[in-house]
Amino acid sequence: MARPPLEVADLIRAAGTSFYRCSRKWFTWLHLKVLSAIVLCRTSTLGGHIDECSGCGHRAISFNSCRNRHCPKCQSNARDRWLAARRRELLPVPYAHVVFTLPGQLAPLALQNKSEIYGLLFRASAETLLTVARDERHLGADIGFFSVLHTWNQKLLHHPHVHCVVPAGGLSPDHTRWIAARLGFFLPVRVLSRVFRGKFVAGLRELHAAGKLGFHGGLVGLAAPAAFASWLRGLFRSDWVVYAKPPFGGAEHALRYLGCYTHRVAISNHRLVALEDGDVVFRWRDSAHKNKKRLMRLDLNEFLRRFFLHVLPKGFVRIRHFGFFAHRRRAALLPLCFTLLGQTGDSQTVTDSAPTDAPRPLWLCPRCGGTMAIVERFTAAEARLRAPPAKSERP
Repeated sequence: MARPPLEVADLIRAAGTSFYRCSRKWFTWLHLKVLSAIVLCRTSTLGGHIDECSGCGHRAISFNSCRNRHCPKCQSNARDRWLAARRRELLPVPYAHVVFTLPGQLAPLALQNKSEIYGLLFRASAETLLTVARDERHLGADIGFFSVLHTWNQKLLHHPHVHCVVPAGGLSPDHTRWIAARLGFFLPVRVLSRVFRGKFVAGLRELHAAGKLGFHGGLVGLAAPAAFASWLRGLFRSDWVVYAKPPFGGAEHALRYLGCYTHRVAISNHRLVALEDGDVVFRWRDSAHKNKKRLMRLDLNEFLRRFFLHVLPKGFVRIRHFGFFAHRRRAALLPLCFTLLGQTGDSQTVTDSAPTDAPRPLWLCPRCGGTMAIVERFTAAEARLRAPPAKSERP
């Protein structure tokens, strides 16, 4: 894919110190760390390496990536590695896609308590899926799935939700057979919505009682138990949004689908169109009108403010596995799932139809298409020594 004409790093450089001056009330060291990483990514400041084509001998210099998970330029390789690791765990069954979204009333609280609220979002959504699927009135099975946290919408506004990708079926309670979901249907959305709301609100009560929630600005009044309890009652006045897409495709289809959700950042560089008169123009998808692509114009500082809303707390895990995909259970239960599916005459396992796990070259020679391999590495200091003199230093 060709390099986009405009990148988030370019926007940060264009904003200069003006963005920091208008954001100092909420801009933390963690935001500054992400900002610095994005600006320095693939520049000589991080050092680099020389690549040589194994076919024609063509050489090229590449600068190192920052590897920050918020950087739009550093996610494709991480995604490919993650998908390769997950390839052998995909079951040969249709997969369902379920999305749990927090209501808008919770967004301010979530911004002030990211670790607690996002963690609760993972736990409540996972417990909801496991509980409803275990109910004999719906599926009557123990399921497995993984969840991915997203905190943005197409306009970069704060919109916390988790995407859950689930095999459409599960193990019977005694683990002796595979129970498949009904054709074209996984679990009832209305039931999921109400169970999710109940579990999440119960979790909020526990966090408040344990003193783990912080309240600042306009939310200070919620620190009082009576005020918080009254505010929680308002969350039951409407149904919470849970979206469940009918089961789709098999394992290979699911693998391609997963790549759209696992390592996305708030916006990719390819959605950026222009920087004009201090405004950023970018593409967005209007889901209310059949996903029609539109253009949005935002002030540069406002665009960056929205982008940095989605910086996650240090060490926060944004991809989590549950049920028989949980790390402590998969070694025993995944082989059992494959065995039971094989006994029922289902399609071949993913390892039969999947490509080999041989590592792909990170990039190919622009001249002959051969594999480019690293032949030499250099540090930032060595890069400065090799660089041509600046104009001011030339005789």
